[in-house]
Amino acid sequence: MRILQVCSVITFGGGERHLADLSHALVDLGHEVYAASVPGSPLWAELSFLPEGRHFALSPRHYLKNLRGLAKFVRANGIEIVHAHAARDYHLAALAVKLASRGRLVLTRHTLFPLKGINKPLLSGAGRVIAVSQAVAESLRQNGVIESSKITVVHNGIDTERFDRSRAGARDGDAPVLVGTVGHLSPIKGHDVFVRAAALIAAHRRGVHFVVIGEDKSPEMDHRRSLESLIAELRLHDAVSISGWRDDMPAALSSLTLFVSAARSEPFGLAIVEAMAAGLPIVATASEGGQEIIEDGVTGRLVPVDDPEALAQAVEELLDDPLERARLGRNASLAARERFSLKRMVTDTEQVYREVVAS
Repeated sequence: MRILQVCSVITFGGGERHLADLSHALVDLGHEVYAASVPGSPLWAELSFLPEGRHFALSPRHYLKNLRGLAKFVRANGIEIVHAHAARDYHLAALAVKLASRGRLVLTRHTLFPLKGINKPLLSGAGRVIAVSQAVAESLRQNGVIESSKITVVHNGIDTERFDRSRAGARDGDAPVLVGTVGHLSPIKGHDVFVRAAALIAAHRRGVHFVVIGEDKSPEMDHRRSLESLIAELRLHDAVSISGWRDDMPAALSSLTLFVSAARSEPFGLAIVEAMAAGLPIVATASEGGQEIIEDGVTGRLVPVDDPEALAQAVEELLDDPLERARLGRNASLAARERFSLKRMVTDTEQVYREVVAS
C-alpha cells in the first residue's frame, strides 16, 4: 500500500515516537511510506530514512499552502491511506483527501480530550479512527463526534528488544538506589506528587535518589520552575534532580531501581510500557492508562491518584523487598512483550488499513 503519515508537531513525544516506529516497520513490510512533517523538526529527522521524494514539507504557518500542496502530493503519488496523528492535522488531512479525490482517511487519537462538535461533518469521512487505549475509545464514543462503528483500539507498541538489551547486566549490587519517573513536565503528569512522595521517603531513608526525566514544552518553562520551587521548598536539592529529556531512554531506564508514574490522567502511558520492557518494578497511579496497562500486584503496583502518602508507602515497600521487585519486573517484561510489542501494533494497524481500503 501507499501510505502517507501526517504530523505537524515540532516537538518529539510519545505520539511522534509512535509514528516514526510505525513508518519504519511498514517500510520493512514492503509498503510505500510517505510522510508530511515540518522541516527541521525532530520528526523530520527521524523520518530521514525515507527515499527522496517521499517527504512533503509542511509549513508551520501557511495552512492553505499546506492544503493545496498536500492534496497535489496525494494525487501525484497515488496515496491510498492518509493517516493523521495529531488533532491539529485532522482538518488538513480530511480536506486534502477531499480535494485530491483519492485516498482514505485514518486518524489516530492519542488523548482523552473531547473533540469539538464542529468537527463532526468534516471528520465523518474518516474510514477509521484508531484509539491508543480503551479509555481513549470510550472517550470518543461518549463524545459522539466519531461514529462508534469507526473506532478501533490499537495499543501503542514499542521495540521491546531495544529495552531488554539495554537492561541486561546494567545494574550491580553497588549501584545507587535510583527511583525515577519519565514524562514531559506538566501538572497532569503528577511530578509534584512524585516530589512530595520523595520528601516523605527522604525524611527517614538515606541513600535513595529521585530523578525526573522530562522536558518542559511550555513557552516560558513555567512547569519546570514550579517543580524546582517545590524541590527547594521541601529542601530536596540533594535527593531529587530534574535531568531534562534523555534521547537514550533504554540506558536511562536501565539505571533505575524502580519506576514511578504519578500521572493524574493518562490516555495510555508509553513510558510505563517502556519501563515494563526494561524489566523494572513499577508503582503507578490508577489513571486511565495505568489501570489499563498494569495488573495490580502482578505486573506492578497501583495507588490512588494524587496521594503522595500512598505512593511513598508503595515505593518503600518495594525498596525493602528485592525479591518482590524482581518478581514484578519479570512479570512486567513478559507482559510488555505479549501485549505491547511493536510487531503487534504494526500488524493491527496494517489490518485497519486493509479494511479501510477494502471498504
